[in-house]
Amino acid sequence: MVARSRPPVNGVDDAVDDGPETVARRVAALLDATVTAVTELDGGMVGTVRRVDFASGESVVAKTGDTPLDVEARMLRYLARHTSLPVPAVEYADADLLVLELVDGDTDHATEIERDAAAHLAALHDHTAGAFGFPFDTLTGPVVQPNPWTESWIDFFADHRLRHVAELAHEAGTLSLHSFERLDRVVGDLDALLVEPDRPALVHGDVWTENVLARDGRVRAFLDPACYYGHPEVELAYIAWTGTFGDAFFDRYRALRDIDPGFSERTAVYRLYPLVVHVHLFGGRYRDALDEALAGLGY
Repeated sequence: MVARSRPPVNGVDDAVDDGPETVARRVAALLDATVTAVTELDGGMVGTVRRVDFASGESVVAKTGDTPLDVEARMLRYLARHTSLPVPAVEYADADLLVLELVDGDTDHATEIERDAAAHLAALHDHTAGAFGFPFDTLTGPVVQPNPWTESWIDFFADHRLRHVAELAHEAGTLSLHSFERLDRVVGDLDALLVEPDRPALVHGDVWTENVLARDGRVRAFLDPACYYGHPEVELAYIAWTGTFGDAFFDRYRALRDIDPGFSERTAVYRLYPLVVHVHLFGGRYRDALDEALAGLGY
C-alpha cells in the first residue's frame, strides 16, 4: 500500500537507524558493491523504500521499517518457489532490512494489464492445500495474520481474520466497543453470510494498485504479499473494494475460473476485514466506512 506515517509496532518505536546513509553502508557491505546513490521511493503501507544504485550500473530496492521484514521475505520466497506469480527476488533479508530485485514498472493499469493480472491470479488460486492457513503466520502491514491449519474456511475467516483483528483493535483502543459488538454479531452469523469453497486456494492477500507493477502490456511483479490459503473470493473482494481493477479483470478471471453466484453480496462481508485493519492503523474516514459497511449488512 501507499507509504503513510508509520505507527509504532506494539506501542514501541523502533530505535534502529534506517536513514539513507546507514542503508547505503549496510547494502554496500552485504552485497560487496559500491553505492553511488540512494533515492526514496513510494513505499509500502508501513516502512521506507529506497532505490540503491551501484557503480556497476545495477540497482536494488532496500526496504526498512518497524515490522519484521524477514516475514515478507519468507512470503516472497514461498511464492517464487511454489508458484509462477511474478514477484521480486529477495537478495537479503533480516528483521529490519529487506533487499529486493529492482523491478522496472509502473502502476498505470490499462486493459491489457488487468487481463494479464487476472490470468496470474487465476493461476495462483489454482494452488491448493489440504486446509486453510499457511505454513507460518504472515502480516498485512504491521498486523499479524495467524494462519493455523483449519478445516473450515468460515471458521478460519471468523477466528483468524475478522475476530482476531477486531479484538486487536478493540484492545488497542482503536475500535469502539459499539463497533466491536456489531462485528461480533457478524462473526456469529458468518455461516449464513459466506460459503465454503471447493478447496483452499493460495491468495496474494494485498492486491491493490500500488502493489502491481506493469510494463509493456504485462504485469512485471506483485509486491507486498499477505498470503495464505483461503477462499479466492476474499482476494477478488479486496480487489473490488480497492478499485484496483475493473470489468476487464473480472471478465478475464471468470473466463478462467468460476465465481460462485452471490459473490457481489459476499464482498460486503469480506471488505470488513481490511476495513477494520485500516481503522486500527489509520482511523479517520475508515471508521465511517466501517459503520456504513456494517449498516449495509444490517448490523
